Amino acid sequence: MTRKNVTAVLVHGAWADGSSWRDVIDPLRSAGVDVVAAPLPLTSLQDDVAALERTLERVDGPVVLVGHAYAGAVIGEARSDKVRALVYVAALAPDEGEGVADVFYRNEAHPLAPTLAPDAHGLIWLPREAFAAAFAQNASPTALEWLAAVQRPIAVPCISTPVGRPRWKDVPAWYLLAEDDRMIRRETQVFMAERMQATIVAQPVDHTPSVTAPAGVVDIVLAAAAAVKGA
Repeated sequence: MTRKNVTAVLVHGAWADGSSWRDVIDPLRSAGVDVVAAPLPLTSLQDDVAALERTLERVDGPVVLVGHAYAGAVIGEARSDKVRALVYVAALAPDEGEGVADVFYRNEAHPLAPTLAPDAHGLIWLPREAFAAAFAQNASPTALEWLAAVQRPIAVPCISTPVGRPRWKDVPAWYLLAEDDRMIRRETQVFMAERMQATIVAQPVDHTPSVTAPAGVVDIVLAAAAAVKGA
């Protein structure tokens, strides 16, 4: 019986959309991994998990789930038995009973991190200047412009809702630790990655390496995919 190919399902975080993975998709496909970018509405944690599950329904075969930032909480809630490995890219990994905000604010904010607050609609937008200051300080001016242009706000229930038993307790996990991250402190990432007993790959990158250092993201996803293929 022929094994089905591994699919990397890429899940964007807050203030982003699927285009944030554009420089990761082609290299993964060239390496023989199928790729799907899952769109999240960013309206509540439950809505985002449901959207991810709908994407997983469309995938045939084993899956490596890849989450950036906020999406770490979302991929940890996925229950599909197609999921064989998780990859956290500078991502948040709350434990059972914790919300995203609990781990995001675990340590003191970086001096250049933006002050975040919901607007009158309960949506949190990233200030435009924060893209260059903290979100992707290593990005080119052109990339900074499109990141700001396509940003999607995140609703408060996404970060305030406690998660259930996270999937990283049941399947192997990899963690790309962004050492120059100004949004999620390095110390916070180390705490989460060690707590989940992930395979940690530390890189001198900013908060959004899928844009600013995509080769490192590709490498860690391929490592997880190779482990799934060999299982």
